[in-house]
Amino acid sequence: MIKRVAGTLLAAMAIGAFVAAPAGAVQASDFNAIVALNNCSGSVVRPPAAKDTDPALVMSNGHCVKFMGANEVIVNQSASRTFTLLNRNAQPLGTLRATKLAYATMKDTDVSFYQLSQTYAQIQSQYNTPALELATSKPAPGSSIEVRSGYWKRIYSCHVDGFVHQLKEDVWTWRDSVRYKSESTCNTIGGTSGSPVVDTASNKVVAVNNTANESGGRCTLNNPCEVSQTGQVTVRNGYKYGQQTYNIPACIGAGNQFTLTAPGCTLPRR
Repeated sequence: MIKRVAGTLLAAMAIGAFVAAPAGAVQASDFNAIVALNNCSGSVVRPPAAKDTDPALVMSNGHCVKFMGANEVIVNQSASRTFTLLNRNAQPLGTLRATKLAYATMKDTDVSFYQLSQTYAQIQSQYNTPALELATSKPAPGSSIEVRSGYWKRIYSCHVDGFVHQLKEDVWTWRDSVRYKSESTCNTIGGTSGSPVVDTASNKVVAVNNTANESGGRCTLNNPCEVSQTGQVTVRNGYKYGQQTYNIPACIGAGNQFTLTAPGCTLPRR
């Protein structure tokens, strides 16, 4: 998980090291619904069935909450975290506040959802900002995607390279991860953790950015490896990965509440 900026000192070091635009970053084009956390990136998202009067959700990574246990799941935990909402040009619009951590895990996936004190309608009215919609289907291989980072105020242009049966990193195992093609415009860095991965054709969220193999290591921290259905291990030095989100809307019920027992919901339970 090198995509998180861990701690104040590391954040300060990272900011100092990346005053200029990081290599591979594309100048911001549209940051609608993108938020910055103190250590990560995130976005205001909504499942297709959500109502305007529902409390809004911010999506990020589970490891942006903390380095969670391999089987740990958090549901409906009180939280007071704040997020800086950006406008389309990556300028700060205001502060959004969480009332609870609705869901978070690093088991099978690496995702967190904070429930906000504001509804979608209130955010739209106050900031003229509609939420990004969560897609309910997987992106197509080769399709154009963007990793939109609120922490760095940068957009990284990538393409879907394929899907991974199991992605193993240190003690964590993630399933059905999406792999991005290795290309100069897709060089995500620390702080892009939690960024939405947006399909450029539909402008819907198809994944959440979470890791990369940084130095060619095998299944170690910051060096995830791929494991096939037959158990074959593959290391792809420099490749980036995200966790797909197409299965998540089935887990969100009335009032934008997580219902892990709902039909079709495959998210891990406590």
